[in-house]
Amino acid sequence: MTGLLIRLFVKHPGRTSDQRVREAYGVLGGAVGIVCNLLLFAVKLSVGLLTGSIAVMADAVNNLSDAGSSVIALFGARLAAKPADDQHPFGHGRMEYVAGLVVAVIIIAVGLNFFKSSVERIVEPAEVHLSPVLFIFAACSIPVKLWMLFFYRNIAKRIDSAVLRATAFDSLSDILTTLVVLISLYTSTLTTFPVDGIAGVVVAAMVVVGGVKVVRDTINPLLGEAPDRALVEKLVDKVLENPDICGIHDLMMHNYGPGRYFATAHAEVNSDADPVSIHDSLENTEREVALSLPVRLVLHCDPFEKDDPEYKKWRIAAVGTAHGFDARFQVYDFRMSHAAGSLLLRFDLLVPRDCPAKPAELREMFQRELEKYGERVKVSIRIEHAFV
Repeated sequence: MTGLLIRLFVKHPGRTSDQRVREAYGVLGGAVGIVCNLLLFAVKLSVGLLTGSIAVMADAVNNLSDAGSSVIALFGARLAAKPADDQHPFGHGRMEYVAGLVVAVIIIAVGLNFFKSSVERIVEPAEVHLSPVLFIFAACSIPVKLWMLFFYRNIAKRIDSAVLRATAFDSLSDILTTLVVLISLYTSTLTTFPVDGIAGVVVAAMVVVGGVKVVRDTINPLLGEAPDRALVEKLVDKVLENPDICGIHDLMMHNYGPGRYFATAHAEVNSDADPVSIHDSLENTEREVALSLPVRLVLHCDPFEKDDPEYKKWRIAAVGTAHGFDARFQVYDFRMSHAAGSLLLRFDLLVPRDCPAKPAELREMFQRELEKYGERVKVSIRIEHAFV
């Protein structure tokens, strides 16, 4: 069924980097959610009213909120596909994350409302009237939600959509919720214990917990989370394929929606190289990155004296000292000068944010270690934290 729907409503489904294809997937997901959840809401509300079960009615309204969430997801996909404009020069891709956050808020609000209603049902129990036909109708939502779970996971994986991943998780929570409701529905006919109200509390708690998880998953990219490590490694490898580039540092990556990254980096090149040819070489690398990865890259030229033996000796010594302390350390912008009978080494040191050593301790360590190569060496270090 999923494959059939994709073939019918998504042109060129394999071109997921195309914003029009992403929009078609998002609209399809939203439309399926609206239709399925409205049908489930109608069935469950009817069963809930006929049986008098607060848990079933809570589950019905949960499906109604899912339909509303699908409407938001549909409009989120439409808005995210809008091209860049003067007010939003990086596009509208983050609207998918905003839509996912709104979905999460709706989920939490519904859960809290039915938590209150379920507690009231525990305090003042009410009789539940159940027939086999009504029980079967209530159970019909499980296979529907199971199909929706795999449907949303399939599409979310294809287009890397945060809002559709959130919707897939919501479908899974709906399956668990309905199972709890069905158990309570049957048990309520066998005892006067307020099983229905207790089940309502459990359902509401599951809905709220699910909503909080979705909030966490959608708010991180809005705040600015670290980029995927695999993507960073692919980018670095691609840049270093250029024989004119000897190293890369100060890499920053910003996400503006699934499949939309903007990055800047410093590329180390030989200071003796022709500036015009190096400029053209770096621009070629930027174009190659854009063609092979979902990244718009801007490279800054960072020259260093690649062939000077003394420079090479001290740079290797500084890099070796850094890696001896932590293999993740990077030395860059290395400069060497002679003044007043001393050798001054100036460089930047890139350290991970979880580095336990304080800046003063690192400077003392470098001064002590590099003095072993020459007593009159002086070290000046600017310490920076990595962004990726």
